[in-house]
Parts: sequence; C-alpha cells; structure tokens
Amino acid sequence: MNRFEHLLKPLRIKSMELSNRVVLPPITTMLANGDHSVSDANTAYMKRVAGSGAGLIITEVAAVHPDGIEGPGMLGIYDDRFISGLSSVVSEVHKQKHKVMVQIYHVGRESQYQLERGRAAAPSALAGIFKIAPREMNREDIGEVIHCFGQAAIRARAAGFDGVELHAAHGYLLMQFLSELSNHRLDEYGGNFRERSRFILEVIREVRSQVGPDYPISIRISAEEYAVGGYTIEDMLGIVHLFVEAGIDMIHTSFGTQASPGGMVCPTIEYQPGFNAQLAAQIKTVVDIPVIAVGRFTNLSAAEKTLARGDADLVAFGRQHLADPKFFWNALEGKEEATVECLACNQGCIERLYKGKGIRCAINPETGQELIYPERRSGKIRKVLVVGAGPAGLTAAFQAARLGHQVVLLEKEGNSGGQVRLAARAPYKDVYGRWIDKLTKTAIRAGVDIRLGQTADIDFIKKEAADVVIIATGARNIRPAIPGINSPHVIDAWQVLQGAAELTDHTVIIGGGLVGMETADYLREKRISNVVVVDTLLRSPVKKSNGHGYMLHRRLNEAGYQLWLETRIIKIETEQLTVEKAGEEKLLRPVRQVIFAAGSSPFNKLGYALEKENIPYHLIGDACRPRSILEAVEEGAHAAWSIQ
Repeated sequence: MNRFEHLLKPLRIKSMELSNRVVLPPITTMLANGDHSVSDANTAYMKRVAGSGAGLIITEVAAVHPDGIEGPGMLGIYDDRFISGLSSVVSEVHKQKHKVMVQIYHVGRESQYQLERGRAAAPSALAGIFKIAPREMNREDIGEVIHCFGQAAIRARAAGFDGVELHAAHGYLLMQFLSELSNHRLDEYGGNFRERSRFILEVIREVRSQVGPDYPISIRISAEEYAVGGYTIEDMLGIVHLFVEAGIDMIHTSFGTQASPGGMVCPTIEYQPGFNAQLAAQIKTVVDIPVIAVGRFTNLSAAEKTLARGDADLVAFGRQHLADPKFFWNALEGKEEATVECLACNQGCIERLYKGKGIRCAINPETGQELIYPERRSGKIRKVLVVGAGPAGLTAAFQAARLGHQVVLLEKEGNSGGQVRLAARAPYKDVYGRWIDKLTKTAIRAGVDIRLGQTADIDFIKKEAADVVIIATGARNIRPAIPGINSPHVIDAWQVLQGAAELTDHTVIIGGGLVGMETADYLREKRISNVVVVDTLLRSPVKKSNGHGYMLHRRLNEAGYQLWLETRIIKIETEQLTVEKAGEEKLLRPVRQVIFAAGSSPFNKLGYALEKENIPYHLIGDACRPRSILEAVEEGAHAAWSIQ
C-alpha cells in the first residue's frame, strides 16, 4: 500500500481529471506587466512551480474589472487582450501534464491604489483596512460587475484554462457583500446573512450560464471571518449549499480577512501544519462536491492524514511551493528529509507584496527571479573565498559551488548559521535551525569546503589567492554609553539564547525589537517571572499586524510581562534602573538582571583591509547593513550569480 494513497488518487471534477489531490493555491506575485498583462516573469515563475507535481494549479488572482484590480503588478482578465498572455501560462502547466484554473476577483474596497484614485467601490460606503471609505455600489454597478465575472470566465475558457475559481474570501468584493462588517445595504443585496449571499449567487449563476454545464467552477471562501462581529462557520454552513445549487463544483475552504488579527490568512510558525482543516471538514458535512483544505501545510504526511480522516478531498500547499517546489517528489521518493520547510516568515511572499514589490522567498532565491536564475554551470571556474557562514555566506557559497566554482567557506565559530542559529532557540522557531542544517549540508554536497573555527585576515586571503572574495561577516551587538552598562548583571540577548547565562526573575530587557521580544518569549518558556521590556520608541517595533508579532505580544501579555515604550535608560545600578518614561524620571526595581537586545552594527573590518590592498570583494547581508534573512539570502545569491 502506498503511504500516500489518498493524495495520489485521481479525481474528476466535471470535464477536468486531476492526477493527484495536491493543489497549488493562488499566490499573488506582483510580476505582471504595467498594463496588467502576463509578463515573461509570470510565465517563468509558473513554469518552475508547475514542475512541483501538484495535480491542480490555481493561478494568482486576475481582476474582472479595471476598478477591481488591487494595484500595479497584478493581472487582469477584464479585456480580450489578456487572453494571449494567459494562454502562455496555461501552456506551461499543460506541458507538465497537470491541470490549471485561474482565480478571478474584484478587490472592492480593500485597495489603497483604487481608493486613492477614487475608483474603489463596495457594497456600502464603509472604510476597511485602509481607513478610506469607498463609493457605495448602485444597482447598475452591481449588474456591471456580475456581467464582468461572466465575461472573465469566457476569457478563461478561451485561454485554455481547465476551470475557473471565484475569489469570495479574504475580504475582497464577493466577501464584502457577505459580511455585515462591510454590507449595510437596505435593498435586496443586504439584510441577513442568507440575503447578503445574493450577490455571490448571482455571480455564480452568471459564470455558469456563460461557460456551460461541464466547465468546472470553484469558489474560494473564508469559511469563518475571524473578526469581531463577523460571520462564523455556523453561518456559512447554512448557505454553502446554495453555492452548489447555483453551479459551484468545488469549494476552496480558506479563512479570515486581511483585517483578521494574527495574520491568520497567512499563518505564521505558531500554527501547526493543517491547523484549520477542521473548517473544510465541517463544510464537507453539508455538500457533496470536492472540498480543498488549506492551512500551512508543509509536508505530504500531514496532508495524507487530512484526506484519510475524510476532512477534505484535496489539500493546498501555498508558501511551501515557494520555499521548495520539490517537496512532492521528495516525499514520493522517500527523501522527505531533503525538503526545505517553509519558515512561514512571510518576508518575501507577503510583506514585499504589501510594499508593491515582486514576490520572493526568504530562503529560496530562485522564487520570483526565474528569469535571472542561472541554471547552467559557469564556463570558467573561479576560486571563491567566502568569509562568514551565516545565511548570506552559506547561500553565496552554495550558489557559487552549484555553478561549478571552487569554494572555500570560513567561519570563526564552531558551527554555521550565525545569528539565525541563535534565533532558532526562541519558541516556535526551531524550523530556522533545521533550515540552516539543510543549507549547510546542501553546500557541502555541492562541493563547498567549509572550515569552522577559522578566521580570515588579509595575509590569509593573499595566500589563498582567490579570484573572488565574498564578505558575509554579519553584525555585532552594540551597547550604548549608559552608566552601569558593563555591570556583571548586564548580559546580551545572545548569551541568553545560547544558554550561557543563568536566568532569574525580575529581569529587564533593553530593546523591544524582534530580538528583545523573542528573548522575552524564551524567558516566558523558561517560566521566568516579572519581566519588563523597554524601548525608546512610541510604538512597538514588533507590529501586531504581523502574525508572528501579534502572537508574541499576546503570549507576553498573558504571561504578565510588561512593555514600557517611550522609555530611556538613564542609569543601571544593582537591583534597580533609573529610566525616563514619557518625559518623567522613574525608578524601576527590583531588577536582578538586565538583558541587552538593542541593536547591532555591521562587522566589516576585513572589507577595509581589502580596500587598502585594492582587492575587489562583495559585501553582503548584515555585514553591509543589518536586515532580515530575505536580504541576506538574496544578496548572497546575487554575489554568486555575478561571478564571471
């Protein structure tokens, strides 16, 4: 018996037959051309992810109306001119012998781009996450959008898509009509929950009438709104059968909106793989059509269990496809340990998109950069010396070796990973350590000569006579000139995370950034009580709008930890701190231990020496400027790719 027998079982949905039950769900890439048509980057991205083996691929959202597109870089399907480009996407998937649907939508009020243009329309003139009220749609507007959904479905079929999915989740227009938080209408498109479903039902019927009886139509829903005053799964169970009666063939069961607390739409590492499959299971109790489960799935084993329990008929793997699209084949070949697990950090796939930038993956530099990713080995082998085995240095070393270069990687510490290795000791972040371990092993298999416990000075570099030097020496903690900062009871956060310090109650952490907050979370896990985190900023630098940040704040608050903002340390003494809080001097006591976690600066002494000797080099990662894993990995990859 195949241990993935449920996942590998074929499935027919109307005219579409799937070879397996693995789904790549829609992931916005922001790679479209300026006119919202499919770009070469879109096609290259789709070619790569389509090779993952997923039986069904659902492309990123395409807008049915010019005013329904969320912003620049996103796809349109509101005009016949888009058909040719969309056909190229279909072709790339069909070459891999899999099926592809396109997701179509209207953004409604949740677009700063449309709001600032004065073009945003919604069920009611109620502001959403961008705090600007949209225009309330009249009946003519409603009829036009319904018609546009039908025309978009016709174009999808003309482009060769095997089906179409309606996006009625995550707070976009279809869901806006459904939610009482965004729909206060008094006409037939308002009212109670069932009455508010009228708009969605009319869209479904219009699409069905345009594509005929055998063309598959899916709908992605937020089965539960996850917002104060929002609808619940019980509400959804009362109407979902209406979607089926109107013409839906498959239900893609997601959850939440962009306004839901804790970033639930893109769950972070605190959430277990498949944590929300229970919503799909409940939907299955009231419908007899295929149901897709979603919720931070990262491996086939968890997905197989979900299907074996009967909780769903298909399982969607979103961000895991970005981190390592080989996860499916690895599992089938019994090499699951080779798969790089998604960190659920959201740095490249979500946070960049909010900034209007193209998609990336923090740990896979190929994602979103398929057009420049070098696949062939270099025609000329170079000797490459990389200094520093953090994420930037490891990535540079592996990518250079992959391209055929002779690579030596030096690391002064006894293990690789740099500060990520320490960060992995914080609660829920062990996956970061596993990533570093796999990246290290991958680099060694590629031929990198990793020398731990060895430093590099200018004499060593001259002796090595490397053609290329890449400096990835990272950053170092900095301590401000505060009286008492060098007292015996003042330690660094890294000492705490290394397990090199004895912990005690009544501790103050200086620095409320991610390092400080995660150090506090580490203390919470160790059951340390009476902890205060102080920061000079007016607002916490760890934003609650970020899923991991939200969970951090919640856990520390539940533990009784205090966060003192607008607080400057004046003096550190035995058992007490003198601080200035909001312009007023205060005494904080008792204080048995002070943990410093307030900033770092680039460590680049070697670069200065190389400049004096006129030796060219690449400076990457925190050695250039302290930032996130995303920048470290991307700069490491680019340094390797640039070697001539």
